[in-house]
Amino acid sequence: MDIKKGDTVQVVSGNDKGRRSTVLAVMKEKSRVIVEGVNMRKHHSRPSSRDPQGGIIEREAPIHLSNVMVVCPKTDQPTRIRHKKLDNGKNVRVSARSGEMIDSQ
Repeated sequence: MDIKKGDTVQVVSGNDKGRRSTVLAVMKEKSRVIVEGVNMRKHHSRPSSRDPQGGIIEREAPIHLSNVMVVCPKTDQPTRIRHKKLDNGKNVRVSARSGEMIDSQ
């Protein structure tokens, strides 16, 4: 899995094409991610003790992994991800566009 929680991603297809935001959650088994402010859906909630008013709330719905790309920290453009092994044996994610490391050491 090349995308992790907290990554900055850009939507490359769909209704929210071109929008950038951070990843809130990753659903590995379903190959989906939840991106902040992307794929907003209305949810009808009943009144409860936590939400006494109830009503219609908007929240993010999952989007498929193939519809988002990680943004390169150096060029500030969407990029593919490569994996590289460092001298100390640690595996890191690297931008295919610039060669810049995406993971912090």
